[in-house]
Amino acid sequence: MSFSLDLAAVFLPLLGAIIAGFGGHRLGDKGAQIATCVTICLAAVASCFIFHEVAFLGAARTHVLFTWVQMGTLTTHWALRLDTLSVVMLLVVNVVAAVVHLYAIGYMQGDKGVPRFMAFLSLFTFFMLMLVTANDLLQLFFGWEGVGLASYLLIGFWFDRPRACAAAMKAFIVNRVGDFGFMLGLFGLYQLCGSLDLNVIFKAVPALVGTTYHLGGYSFQALNVIGLLLFVGAMGKSAQIGLHVWLPDAMEGPTPVSALIHAATMVTAGVFMVARLSPLFEYAPAAQTFITMIGAITAVFAASVALTQFDIKRVIAYSTMSQLGYMFFAAGVSAYGASLFHLMTHAFFKALLFLAAGCVIHALDGEQDMRRMGGLARKMPATYALMWIGGLALAGIGIPGLFGFAGFYSKDLILEAAFARGTWFGYTAFALGLCAAFMTAFYMARLMILTFHGDEADGTPAIKAAHAHTHRAPWIMLGPLVVLALGSVFAGVLGVGSFGGAADGAFWQGTLFVLPAHRVALASPVPFIITLLPLVMALSGVFSACWLYFKRPDMHERLVLRLGPVHRAAANQFYFNELYDLIFVRPARRIGLMLHLKVGFFDDLYDFLFVRIIQKVGAALWQRGDEALIDRFGPDGVAALAHKIARGAGRAQTGYVPHYAFVMFAGLAVLVGWALVRG
Repeated sequence: MSFSLDLAAVFLPLLGAIIAGFGGHRLGDKGAQIATCVTICLAAVASCFIFHEVAFLGAARTHVLFTWVQMGTLTTHWALRLDTLSVVMLLVVNVVAAVVHLYAIGYMQGDKGVPRFMAFLSLFTFFMLMLVTANDLLQLFFGWEGVGLASYLLIGFWFDRPRACAAAMKAFIVNRVGDFGFMLGLFGLYQLCGSLDLNVIFKAVPALVGTTYHLGGYSFQALNVIGLLLFVGAMGKSAQIGLHVWLPDAMEGPTPVSALIHAATMVTAGVFMVARLSPLFEYAPAAQTFITMIGAITAVFAASVALTQFDIKRVIAYSTMSQLGYMFFAAGVSAYGASLFHLMTHAFFKALLFLAAGCVIHALDGEQDMRRMGGLARKMPATYALMWIGGLALAGIGIPGLFGFAGFYSKDLILEAAFARGTWFGYTAFALGLCAAFMTAFYMARLMILTFHGDEADGTPAIKAAHAHTHRAPWIMLGPLVVLALGSVFAGVLGVGSFGGAADGAFWQGTLFVLPAHRVALASPVPFIITLLPLVMALSGVFSACWLYFKRPDMHERLVLRLGPVHRAAANQFYFNELYDLIFVRPARRIGLMLHLKVGFFDDLYDFLFVRIIQKVGAALWQRGDEALIDRFGPDGVAALAHKIARGAGRAQTGYVPHYAFVMFAGLAVLVGWALVRG
């Protein structure tokens, strides 16, 4: 029974994708929607049972399905690894994917590619499930690349829009850059361990602590190098600073895509990978320090950019990037449980925010600029209330000791763990995390005020018409939001005792590994003010935004003018796109142009040296050889001779009897004369 349940939770989304993808033209929109939604909902239900069995009853298991690769010393099996870490991700992915599938029925209504869209959603979900249930790194890499491919298809779903195509290509290329580092890390692990099986690697890692790589007269700890290379892959997939430029542009895809990619699936793959390989990263201190600092810098960087954006989906996208930074610096200070706890809570409230934003965009006929919104609270009260729940959960609002939204518990655990680690990078991450907490609360309150409060936009007639025809979202779109809102409210208080516990606690059952020294540091109590500071910063951010936009709207313009270059830099994403264009894109184009010109030069040279000479030689052979010699003395000469003979013989045929009699007597005389001479 458990085996069938496990197969259903993983492979039902693939079945739905196959049915909708290959039979969509026969099934139609409704048939494809029913096929994908039924299969993904059944997979979500199965995931709930599996989660209970494995996480709370201790029924962890691994199913080996078949031998996948057998080549030389490398043998890998296609297997499903279902331990606590896997089933947590299994539950989050399937539940959020099911909600997104149902929401897509209403959002994509009337689109000409509904079966294709639903098939891509289910295919994306399947690849993510392959990633989180992998028992070896080759299967994990299969899912890793699969979600990259499916994200390309989903971001560029509206392929008739140039910006969507460019965004899909950008996401694909940037992820390939990160994946190159990931592959190098896999090669290094196989070289050191002789296997890609997770259990073999985990057993071999402690003995590899002293192993070094030598390059250019320098020695590097092998585990640090491998950890850094693997994290480069995570930076691309989870949009950390440097390889983040694809994430905001991914908003060109339909809103359900944004919710699925940015909430619980693709962008969390890097966090999951770091947690899964915690036995390796614990013995790679340089890699841990790097992860912590990159995560903390990303949290502040993305939050500062979100403060200046006016596209409602881009604000939420940068928020995702910022929260991923929290997850990574939690993993960097060995608080893997807190990192995964925030991953789980973030999946609920971030999916809620994206889908609620989709309701707003749907109601305004595609408008995404918050400056052209306002006054929607009266027209969309349900969406307004649900989006406030998601915003408060993201900001981390709660009452200590009583109740808080989901983000209140997970974000506090991360910041407390960073402080408790007691290292310079832990303290730095704590300080930057507090700054990000203030900015997160500020930009979420700003988003709510600009979108739902104030007067209706006084823009173009088209915008006024869109406001005039604003309509509430149908229940097929609001129903999934209610499910996510419940998760945003109760997931934190229900999960803090288990998810947020120590990595060696009963809940995680040894799937997360923390060195004893790190475990002791994380378990040390922190001052009460440290536990209170995140809430203080969050409340300060909310009140500052309300004061600025309600009480002193003129102050906003003055602040923008005073900040000047800083504000412009943040509004332009600190010119990362322009920098990469200058360093990589333009040189690549120049090289391409030079190669094109060089190819053109060689084409001309080849034409001069070979083509023209061959043409002249051919013309000479044709005119002087073929025509003057061969044809003249060959076929043409024989034909001309025959023609002359025929004409001469023709002249002899006069038609007069005396002429014929004369010829006969002349011939007879010649024969008689010849006979006499011979005789």
